[in-house]
Amino acid sequence: MRTIWVGIAGFFGAIARYSLGGFISEHIAGAFPWETLAINVSGCFALGFIFALLTERFLPHPTLRIALTVGFLGAYTTFSTFAFETMRLAEDGAVLLAAVNVLASVGAGLLAVYAGTWAGRAL
Repeated sequence: MRTIWVGIAGFFGAIARYSLGGFISEHIAGAFPWETLAINVSGCFALGFIFALLTERFLPHPTLRIALTVGFLGAYTTFSTFAFETMRLAEDGAVLLAAVNVLASVGAGLLAVYAGTWAGRAL
């Protein structure tokens, strides 16, 4: 039954990712992959927040925690797209943008998961 809940949550995570990515790409132009950066950083914040909240503040059924973290956020965030877009930037000669993407994604992701954990603990 846990697998089914992870799948259902994953469905909604994928829809959220697709919707937010589309919204961002309609409003921000350019070669830099802003959609993926925003999705992955917000996913890092959400993972820190949800994990702290559901392991340190509240103790819901483990299936809920797994569905939200592995299912929803696993489908919402995307390391493979980040890696592919970084490679494409480098192949297209935008090596500086590729490096900025790596540094911004890793740096902002770490800061976001820290901030999310802090916020989850603060509740």
